[in-house]
Amino acid sequence: MHISLIGLPGSGKSTIGRQLARVWKLQFVDTDHVIEQRLGCSIKDFFAAQGEAAFREVEAKVLVELLQEKTASVISTGGGAVLRPENRVALRAWSTVFYLQSLPEDIARRLRTDTSRPLMQGEDPLKRLRDLLQVRAPLYLETAHYVVDAARQNTAQVSRKICMQAELAGLLSSPGCSEEVAD
Repeated sequence: MHISLIGLPGSGKSTIGRQLARVWKLQFVDTDHVIEQRLGCSIKDFFAAQGEAAFREVEAKVLVELLQEKTASVISTGGGAVLRPENRVALRAWSTVFYLQSLPEDIARRLRTDTSRPLMQGEDPLKRLRDLLQVRAPLYLETAHYVVDAARQNTAQVSRKICMQAELAGLLSSPGCSEEVAD
């Protein structure tokens, strides 16, 4: 079974996913990177040329393909992957889902110089994050098997929380997991 990470853009899904995959000796897959490989351009460029609806269509296809892979992996999803009901159903059915619950203020601080995220461009990224959270938080909660408080914590701390929760739930075992995640 796959482990999937969901949450707002900038909540640490990719960094934490890489750490967990290393500890659990699983493949790490970032849906945004797979999408960019398929498109042959950046998500930002595709968004600008084709719009969000076209991007969400590609995202849904890629997500289902990844979730249907036989080899277990840690999957970092795009922040808006939960917007489509079929994505929420697929994530819950074919993976164990961890929602990295973060504060918009923390994310805005972390992303203040990041120009690669199309939904974060504009005059007030903090307001945009708050708006995204208002729409997406119920969808993240609906999709998640586990909610992990990622507010004001570094990625190693969040990784340890997920690792311990997965072990307690009997999902994966990695003796000493909490010590293996590097700060």
